[in-house]
Amino acid sequence: MAAKTIIIDHGSGFLKAGLSGWNQPQMICPSVVNYIPCRENPGPSYAQRQVSLGIDFCNPDTFSYPIERGRVINWEGVEHIWNFALQHCREDHEDCPVILTEFPLKEPATRKKTLEILFELLEVPTLFLADQLEMSLYASGFLTGVVVDSGYGLTRVQPFLLGRPLPDSERALEFAGQDLSTYLFKSLFKEECDEHNIYQMDTVATTQMSKCYVPKNLEEALDFHQSLPRGSDESNTYQLPDGTHMELTPLERLAPEMFFSPQVFGLQGPSIPQVLVDSIKSCEVPGQPMLLSHVVPCGGNSLYPGFTNRLCQELNSGHFPYKATVWMGEKRHFSVWLGASVVAHLSTYKSQWVARQEYLESMRL
Repeated sequence: MAAKTIIIDHGSGFLKAGLSGWNQPQMICPSVVNYIPCRENPGPSYAQRQVSLGIDFCNPDTFSYPIERGRVINWEGVEHIWNFALQHCREDHEDCPVILTEFPLKEPATRKKTLEILFELLEVPTLFLADQLEMSLYASGFLTGVVVDSGYGLTRVQPFLLGRPLPDSERALEFAGQDLSTYLFKSLFKEECDEHNIYQMDTVATTQMSKCYVPKNLEEALDFHQSLPRGSDESNTYQLPDGTHMELTPLERLAPEMFFSPQVFGLQGPSIPQVLVDSIKSCEVPGQPMLLSHVVPCGGNSLYPGFTNRLCQELNSGHFPYKATVWMGEKRHFSVWLGASVVAHLSTYKSQWVARQEYLESMRL
């Protein structure tokens, strides 16, 4: 393959892009677009709006996510984000081939539209559509194991044997970081909750990234936080728009517990460990010990302090007669991108690349 390949991993929450060979993507941006009226021709109609990347702080109500729960709901927004990523990566590498991680549902219509945009509109010379979970497996260095990917919109589980996904074993949950964010918005701001309010968005993001964790034991953690004197922990506060300082409740600090005990937060089950156990038990019994010895968590939710330890604890709580081992990659929130960076230089995937000329000729038939 070419010396450099442009890699784009487009998830429901974030897009990661960059050139193969690096140890992390060079561009990370929220998968968000906004629409504002054109100055030359203002008006509410679709034809009179202008799309741009990110959030317009002067018009925060105009932003949206083009991908929801792994499904594309706004192709114009997706095209705009891809174009931005390609322009960034093509500055010194105009004719680079491209690896794009495929959307989870892999619907024929979605694949057709993807090829149309990349080959016809963005003029990509060569393209490989990569499976996200398979790329995460490669990033771990294993060929056999179970990938547990929990991102912004979806949580998915897939066992692999010698690099191949095992049939009828994939599990997907529409239960992920988006749900945790929604819980915190409602819990922190009550009836004033507004997920398009910039101040509230920043408060929720800061709380998630710096104050939330997964406890070893929920009851013990709740007892501990409830026993603390009020105001004893200055880091356990957030500020309302009027300047009032509020303390986080125990459940707000322990919000990522919802991935392990969704019912506590008023959510339907099952939990991530339950789905993982179900997926592994759907595989042939002789292969289960090997799968359990290589459990690979990835995605942003796996970064919460205590997440991987709790996952290992749950797997080893009597579901199987053999020990489970959970592998904690330092850059597991980039594992899909990193795996694609490895695959970019493997000759074994040569047959799966599609050239633009080949695509255009097939469309003429």
